[in-house]
Amino acid sequence: MSFSGSTAGSGSGTTRTSLEFGRTHVVRPKGKHEATIVWLHGLGDKGSSWSQLLESFPLPNVKWICPTAPTRPVAAFGGFPCTAWFDVGDISEDAPDDLEGLDFSAAHVANLLSTEPADVKLCVGGFSMGAATALYSATCHAFSQYGNGSPYRVNLSAVVGLSGWLPCSRTLRRRMQGVNDAVRRAASLPILLCHGTGDDVVAYQHGEKSARILSSSGFQNLTLRTYEGLGHYTIPEETDEICRWLSANLCLGGTR
Repeated sequence: MSFSGSTAGSGSGTTRTSLEFGRTHVVRPKGKHEATIVWLHGLGDKGSSWSQLLESFPLPNVKWICPTAPTRPVAAFGGFPCTAWFDVGDISEDAPDDLEGLDFSAAHVANLLSTEPADVKLCVGGFSMGAATALYSATCHAFSQYGNGSPYRVNLSAVVGLSGWLPCSRTLRRRMQGVNDAVRRAASLPILLCHGTGDDVVAYQHGEKSARILSSSGFQNLTLRTYEGLGHYTIPEETDEICRWLSANLCLGGTR
């Protein structure tokens, strides 16, 4: 599935109250529970696809929560319904952002994290559209509010995005200017972005540009990992890097 050349559009006419999230899959920690990470799948996928892979990660102190997005019409598919965290047509500077859909999914992620123990570090990550939603959550964390102005109450400790892009990138730098608290929160949030140069779904240039905009907007603790020739999928080299990065940035107790 390629976004390139798709008819841009957001807002399919589907009301948020009619959307229901699918099944949530949980991978429980095998050791002491030190961190909880909500991991978001890509467009048309489901939570179980990732829970099986995440269970094999050598991170015994991490609890993984893998929700499934609602089924909704998607402009990129000509309005055909599939699982999606928000509506998307084309990934470009001129394409409209489905702010309502982004807020709806970011709030669901925050709700999943809100019931975790107080001493556990809270994180969000994802692949493709899931990565886009995770990065949107990072901006909500910085501003302490959603795009609609409602308060965002989750204190994120880290964000991971694979083969994704930054929604609402056109306005981020302008919104951050002069908002000292937001700049401070952004600077202290570790972000790992991974992208392959051979990605024919979400082009590498989108990931690279997203990293550049985030960094210039104040997200200074950002790492971009580039994988030569990698397409729109993951490889062991990439997942190994994720485990190392999470262990270091969350100060996890060790690997099994």
